[in-house]
Amino acid sequence: MSQKRILVTGGAGFLGTNLTARLLAEGNHVICIDNFLSGLREHVEGFLDNPDYELIEHDIIDPIDLEVDEIYNLACAGSPPAYQANPIHTTKTCVHGILNMLELAKKNNATIMQASTSEVYGDPEIHPQVESYWGRVNPIGIRSCYDEGKRCAETLFLDYYRQHNLDIKIARIFNTYGPRMHANDGRVVSNFIVQALKGEDITIYGDGQQSRSFCYVDDLVEGIVRLLHSGYHEPVNIGNPDEITIADFAEEIIQLTGTDQKVIYKELPMNDPKQRQTDISRAIKLLGWEPKIGRAEGLKRTYAYFQSLSQAELNEKDHYDFDKFIVK
Repeated sequence: MSQKRILVTGGAGFLGTNLTARLLAEGNHVICIDNFLSGLREHVEGFLDNPDYELIEHDIIDPIDLEVDEIYNLACAGSPPAYQANPIHTTKTCVHGILNMLELAKKNNATIMQASTSEVYGDPEIHPQVESYWGRVNPIGIRSCYDEGKRCAETLFLDYYRQHNLDIKIARIFNTYGPRMHANDGRVVSNFIVQALKGEDITIYGDGQQSRSFCYVDDLVEGIVRLLHSGYHEPVNIGNPDEITIADFAEEIIQLTGTDQKVIYKELPMNDPKQRQTDISRAIKLLGWEPKIGRAEGLKRTYAYFQSLSQAELNEKDHYDFDKFIVK
Protein backbone atom coordinates (compact mmCIF):
# COMPACT_ATOMS: atom_id res chain seq x y z
CA MET A 1 0.00 0.00 0.00
CA SER A 2 1.14 3.55 -0.69
CA GLN A 3 1.99 5.70 2.30
CA LYS A 4 -0.93 7.66 3.70
CA ARG A 5 -0.76 11.37 4.40
CA ILE A 6 -2.61 11.85 7.67
CA LEU A 7 -3.50 15.19 9.23
CA VAL A 8 -3.76 15.37 13.02
CA THR A 9 -5.16 18.69 14.20
CA GLY A 10 -4.38 19.48 17.82
CA GLY A 11 -1.39 17.24 17.17
CA ALA A 12 0.73 18.73 19.98
CA GLY A 13 -1.87 17.93 22.61
CA PHE A 14 -2.20 14.93 24.89
CA LEU A 15 -4.27 12.78 22.53
CA GLY A 16 -2.62 14.20 19.42
CA THR A 17 0.92 13.24 20.40
CA ASN A 18 -0.07 9.74 21.46
CA LEU A 19 -1.97 9.23 18.21
CA THR A 20 0.94 10.66 16.18
CA ALA A 21 3.36 8.18 17.74
CA ARG A 22 1.03 5.33 16.74
CA LEU A 23 0.54 6.58 13.17
CA LEU A 24 4.27 7.15 12.58
CA ALA A 25 5.07 3.69 13.92
CA GLU A 26 2.71 2.27 11.32
CA GLY A 27 4.67 3.99 8.52
CA ASN A 28 2.35 6.87 7.75
CA HIS A 29 3.27 10.44 6.89
CA VAL A 30 1.81 12.64 9.63
CA ILE A 31 1.09 16.34 9.38
CA CYS A 32 0.52 17.99 12.74
CA ILE A 33 -1.40 21.24 13.03
CA ASP A 34 -1.49 23.04 16.38
CA ASN A 35 -1.89 26.63 17.54
CA PHE A 36 -0.05 25.84 20.81
CA LEU A 37 -2.68 27.44 23.00
CA SER A 38 -2.85 24.21 25.02
CA GLY A 39 -0.47 21.87 23.16
CA LEU A 40 3.17 21.71 24.21
CA ARG A 41 6.12 22.13 21.86
CA GLU A 42 8.30 19.82 23.93
CA HIS A 43 5.83 16.99 23.33
CA VAL A 44 6.47 17.06 19.57
CA GLU A 45 10.24 17.58 19.70
CA GLY A 46 10.82 13.84 19.52
CA PHE A 47 9.03 13.70 16.16
CA LEU A 48 10.87 16.55 14.42
CA ASP A 49 13.78 14.45 13.10
CA ASN A 50 11.40 11.98 11.48
CA PRO A 51 11.18 12.71 7.71
CA ASP A 52 7.57 11.49 7.78
CA TYR A 53 6.54 14.18 10.25
CA GLU A 54 5.54 17.76 9.47
CA LEU A 55 4.65 20.40 12.04
CA ILE A 56 2.56 23.40 11.05
CA GLU A 57 1.73 26.11 13.58
CA HIS A 58 -1.79 27.08 12.57
CA ASP A 59 -5.22 27.69 14.04
CA ILE A 60 -7.97 25.72 12.30
CA ILE A 61 -10.42 28.61 12.66
CA ASP A 62 -8.51 29.90 9.61
CA PRO A 63 -8.63 27.83 6.39
CA ILE A 64 -5.62 25.82 5.23
CA ASP A 65 -4.93 23.95 2.00
CA LEU A 66 -3.20 20.58 2.22
CA GLU A 67 -3.16 17.26 0.40
CA VAL A 68 -4.25 14.54 2.84
CA ASP A 69 -5.87 11.11 2.82
CA GLU A 70 -7.21 11.06 6.38
CA ILE A 71 -7.94 13.67 9.04
CA TYR A 72 -8.16 13.19 12.79
CA ASN A 73 -9.68 16.42 14.11
CA LEU A 74 -8.55 16.68 17.73
CA ALA A 75 -8.17 20.47 17.83
CA CYS A 76 -9.85 22.04 20.87
CA ALA A 77 -8.74 22.48 24.45
CA GLY A 78 -10.17 19.59 26.46
CA SER A 79 -9.95 20.63 30.10
CA PRO A 80 -12.67 22.92 31.50
CA PRO A 81 -10.30 25.64 32.76
CA ALA A 82 -8.57 25.81 29.39
CA TYR A 83 -11.66 25.94 27.20
CA GLN A 84 -13.41 28.36 29.55
CA ALA A 85 -10.42 30.71 29.52
CA ASN A 86 -11.38 31.87 26.01
CA PRO A 87 -14.93 30.61 25.38
CA ILE A 88 -15.45 32.52 22.14
CA HIS A 89 -12.34 30.95 20.64
CA THR A 90 -13.51 27.54 21.86
CA THR A 91 -16.83 27.97 20.04
CA LYS A 92 -15.05 29.21 16.92
CA THR A 93 -12.83 26.12 16.99
CA CYS A 94 -15.91 23.88 17.14
CA VAL A 95 -17.77 25.73 14.36
CA HIS A 96 -15.45 27.70 12.06
CA GLY A 97 -12.65 25.19 12.58
CA ILE A 98 -14.94 22.25 11.91
CA LEU A 99 -16.23 23.82 8.69
CA ASN A 100 -12.66 24.39 7.51
CA MET A 101 -11.67 20.80 8.22
CA LEU A 102 -14.80 19.39 6.60
CA GLU A 103 -14.17 21.48 3.49
CA LEU A 104 -10.57 20.25 3.42
CA ALA A 105 -11.78 16.65 3.69
CA LYS A 106 -14.32 17.25 0.94
CA LYS A 107 -11.69 18.73 -1.38
CA ASN A 108 -9.38 15.75 -0.82
CA ASN A 109 -12.15 13.12 -0.68
CA ALA A 110 -10.55 12.21 2.65
CA THR A 111 -11.97 10.33 5.61
CA ILE A 112 -12.34 12.62 8.61
CA MET A 113 -12.87 11.78 12.28
CA GLN A 114 -14.18 14.24 14.84
CA ALA A 115 -13.00 13.96 18.44
CA SER A 116 -16.33 14.63 20.08
CA THR A 117 -16.87 14.17 23.79
CA SER A 118 -18.99 12.68 26.52
CA GLU A 119 -19.81 16.29 27.38
CA VAL A 120 -22.44 16.25 24.64
CA TYR A 121 -24.51 14.31 27.20
CA GLY A 122 -24.23 17.17 29.70
CA ASP A 123 -25.40 16.31 33.22
CA PRO A 124 -27.17 13.12 32.12
CA GLU A 125 -30.55 11.84 33.21
CA ILE A 126 -29.76 8.27 32.11
CA HIS A 127 -26.90 6.09 33.28
CA PRO A 128 -24.74 4.79 31.71
CA GLN A 129 -24.78 7.03 28.65
CA VAL A 130 -25.65 5.48 25.28
CA GLU A 131 -25.28 7.12 21.88
CA SER A 132 -29.04 7.34 21.35
CA TYR A 133 -29.37 9.66 24.37
CA TRP A 134 -29.74 13.31 23.27
CA GLY A 135 -28.22 14.74 26.42
CA ARG A 136 -29.03 17.38 29.01
CA VAL A 137 -26.85 20.41 28.33
CA ASN A 138 -27.22 23.95 29.61
CA PRO A 139 -26.93 26.02 26.38
CA ILE A 140 -26.02 29.24 28.23
CA GLY A 141 -23.77 27.93 31.00
CA ILE A 142 -20.04 28.45 31.47
CA ARG A 143 -19.31 25.04 29.91
CA SER A 144 -21.59 25.49 26.91
CA CYS A 145 -18.85 26.89 24.67
CA TYR A 146 -17.41 23.37 24.71
CA ASP A 147 -20.52 21.23 25.23
CA GLU A 148 -22.67 22.99 22.64
CA GLY A 149 -19.66 23.56 20.40
CA LYS A 150 -19.04 19.83 20.21
CA ARG A 151 -22.75 19.16 19.66
CA CYS A 152 -22.75 21.62 16.76
CA ALA A 153 -19.62 19.93 15.38
CA GLU A 154 -21.48 16.60 15.33
CA THR A 155 -24.37 18.28 13.51
CA LEU A 156 -22.03 19.64 10.84
CA PHE A 157 -20.32 16.27 10.41
CA LEU A 158 -23.60 14.45 9.85
CA ASP A 159 -24.83 17.20 7.51
CA TYR A 160 -21.70 16.86 5.36
CA TYR A 161 -22.30 13.11 5.28
CA ARG A 162 -25.92 13.52 4.24
CA GLN A 163 -25.41 16.39 1.81
CA HIS A 164 -21.99 15.57 0.34
CA ASN A 165 -21.59 11.85 1.14
CA LEU A 166 -18.38 12.71 2.99
CA ASP A 167 -16.80 9.78 4.84
CA ILE A 168 -17.14 11.06 8.41
CA LYS A 169 -16.59 9.41 11.80
CA ILE A 170 -17.58 10.72 15.24
CA ALA A 171 -15.90 9.47 18.43
CA ARG A 172 -17.53 10.50 21.70
CA ILE A 173 -14.48 10.37 23.92
CA PHE A 174 -14.82 9.85 27.67
CA ASN A 175 -12.25 10.79 30.33
CA THR A 176 -8.81 9.73 29.14
CA TYR A 177 -5.45 9.70 30.93
CA GLY A 178 -1.87 8.55 30.45
CA PRO A 179 1.63 9.71 29.46
CA ARG A 180 2.00 13.11 27.77
CA MET A 181 -0.77 14.66 29.86
CA HIS A 182 0.03 18.26 30.76
CA ALA A 183 0.97 18.37 34.42
CA ASN A 184 -1.16 21.41 35.15
CA ASP A 185 -4.06 21.35 32.72
CA GLY A 186 -6.74 21.05 35.41
CA ARG A 187 -7.88 17.46 34.75
CA VAL A 188 -8.56 15.31 37.76
CA VAL A 189 -5.97 12.59 37.02
CA SER A 190 -3.08 15.00 36.52
CA ASN A 191 -4.28 17.25 39.35
CA PHE A 192 -4.31 14.42 41.90
CA ILE A 193 -0.99 12.87 40.85
CA VAL A 194 0.86 16.20 40.65
CA GLN A 195 -0.55 17.33 43.99
CA ALA A 196 0.69 14.07 45.54
CA LEU A 197 4.15 14.47 43.97
CA LYS A 198 4.39 18.05 45.25
CA GLY A 199 3.17 17.14 48.73
CA GLU A 200 0.06 19.27 48.41
CA ASP A 201 -3.41 18.49 49.70
CA ILE A 202 -5.56 16.67 47.14
CA THR A 203 -8.44 18.90 46.10
CA ILE A 204 -11.89 17.53 45.33
CA TYR A 205 -14.56 19.81 43.91
CA GLY A 206 -18.01 18.93 45.24
CA ASP A 207 -18.69 16.13 47.73
CA GLY A 208 -16.63 13.59 45.80
CA GLN A 209 -19.61 11.38 45.04
CA GLN A 210 -19.72 12.42 41.40
CA SER A 211 -18.49 9.60 39.20
CA ARG A 212 -16.22 9.24 36.18
CA SER A 213 -14.92 6.37 34.06
CA PHE A 214 -11.29 6.70 33.01
CA CYS A 215 -9.78 5.22 29.83
CA TYR A 216 -6.05 4.71 29.33
CA VAL A 217 -4.77 6.62 26.30
CA ASP A 218 -3.41 3.59 24.38
CA ASP A 219 -6.86 2.01 24.50
CA LEU A 220 -8.44 5.26 23.37
CA VAL A 221 -6.07 5.61 20.42
CA GLU A 222 -6.79 2.04 19.34
CA GLY A 223 -10.51 2.79 19.46
CA ILE A 224 -10.40 5.93 17.33
CA VAL A 225 -8.08 4.32 14.75
CA ARG A 226 -10.50 1.42 14.41
CA LEU A 227 -13.39 3.85 14.13
CA LEU A 228 -11.75 5.86 11.35
CA HIS A 229 -11.26 2.67 9.33
CA SER A 230 -14.80 1.45 9.94
CA GLY A 231 -17.77 1.96 7.65
CA TYR A 232 -19.88 3.55 10.37
CA HIS A 233 -20.98 7.20 10.38
CA GLU A 234 -23.03 7.67 13.56
CA PRO A 235 -21.42 8.66 16.89
CA VAL A 236 -19.60 5.93 18.82
CA ASN A 237 -18.69 6.09 22.52
CA ILE A 238 -14.99 5.42 23.14
CA GLY A 239 -14.07 5.04 26.79
CA ASN A 240 -13.70 2.67 29.70
CA PRO A 241 -16.98 1.78 31.49
CA ASP A 242 -15.24 1.07 34.81
CA GLU A 243 -16.92 3.76 36.94
CA ILE A 244 -15.53 5.21 40.18
CA THR A 245 -16.43 8.13 42.44
CA ILE A 246 -13.94 10.99 42.63
CA ALA A 247 -13.55 10.44 46.39
CA ASP A 248 -12.60 6.79 45.85
CA PHE A 249 -10.33 7.81 43.01
CA ALA A 250 -8.47 10.20 45.31
CA GLU A 251 -7.91 7.34 47.74
CA GLU A 252 -6.52 5.21 44.90
CA ILE A 253 -4.03 7.96 44.04
CA ILE A 254 -2.94 8.28 47.68
CA GLN A 255 -2.38 4.52 47.87
CA LEU A 256 -0.53 4.49 44.53
CA THR A 257 1.82 7.32 45.45
CA GLY A 258 2.34 6.27 49.06
CA THR A 259 1.68 9.80 50.27
CA ASP A 260 -0.25 10.93 53.31
CA GLN A 261 -1.93 13.99 51.81
CA LYS A 262 -5.15 15.30 53.21
CA VAL A 263 -8.19 15.48 50.96
CA ILE A 264 -9.84 18.89 50.98
CA TYR A 265 -13.18 19.79 49.43
CA LYS A 266 -14.20 22.89 47.50
CA GLU A 267 -17.42 23.93 45.83
CA LEU A 268 -18.42 22.09 42.65
CA PRO A 269 -18.16 24.26 39.52
CA MET A 270 -21.39 25.15 37.74
CA ASN A 271 -22.89 22.46 35.46
CA ASP A 272 -20.23 19.90 36.37
CA PRO A 273 -21.86 16.53 35.56
CA LYS A 274 -22.70 14.28 38.52
CA GLN A 275 -22.32 10.98 36.69
CA ARG A 276 -20.25 9.90 33.74
CA GLN A 277 -20.10 6.29 32.60
CA THR A 278 -19.89 5.10 29.03
CA ASP A 279 -21.88 2.34 27.41
CA ILE A 280 -19.53 0.83 24.80
CA SER A 281 -21.90 -1.78 23.38
CA ARG A 282 -21.80 -0.08 19.98
CA ALA A 283 -17.98 -0.01 19.90
CA ILE A 284 -17.79 -3.67 20.87
CA LYS A 285 -20.28 -4.68 18.19
CA LEU A 286 -19.08 -2.47 15.33
CA LEU A 287 -15.35 -2.15 15.99
CA GLY A 288 -14.55 -5.27 18.00
CA TRP A 289 -13.02 -2.83 20.47
CA GLU A 290 -13.00 -2.60 24.23
CA PRO A 291 -10.34 -1.29 26.64
CA LYS A 292 -7.61 -3.72 27.67
CA ILE A 293 -5.67 -1.74 30.28
CA GLY A 294 -7.29 -1.58 33.72
CA ARG A 295 -7.15 1.49 35.91
CA ALA A 296 -4.54 0.05 38.30
CA GLU A 297 -2.06 -0.65 35.51
CA GLY A 298 -2.88 2.55 33.63
CA LEU A 299 -2.39 4.71 36.73
CA LYS A 300 0.91 2.99 37.50
CA ARG A 301 2.18 3.90 34.01
CA THR A 302 0.83 7.43 34.29
CA TYR A 303 2.41 7.94 37.70
CA ALA A 304 5.76 6.75 36.34
CA TYR A 305 5.47 9.32 33.55
CA PHE A 306 4.84 12.17 35.97
CA GLN A 307 7.68 10.97 38.21
CA SER A 308 10.01 11.29 35.21
CA LEU A 309 9.24 15.00 34.85
CA SER A 310 11.47 17.62 36.39
CA GLN A 311 10.25 19.97 39.07
CA ALA A 312 10.35 22.74 36.48
CA GLU A 313 8.00 20.74 34.24
CA LEU A 314 5.68 19.97 37.14
CA ASN A 315 5.57 23.69 37.94
CA GLU A 316 5.61 24.92 34.34
CA LYS A 317 2.23 26.57 34.65
CA ASP A 318 0.16 27.33 37.70
CA HIS A 319 -2.84 25.14 38.33
CA TYR A 320 -5.93 26.53 36.72
CA ASP A 321 -8.09 28.13 39.36
CA PHE A 322 -11.42 26.32 39.25
CA ASP A 323 -12.81 28.71 41.86
CA LYS A 324 -13.11 31.54 39.36
CA PHE A 325 -15.43 29.41 37.19
CA ILE A 326 -18.01 29.01 39.96
CA VAL A 327 -21.04 31.20 39.36
CA LYS A 328 -22.97 31.96 42.54
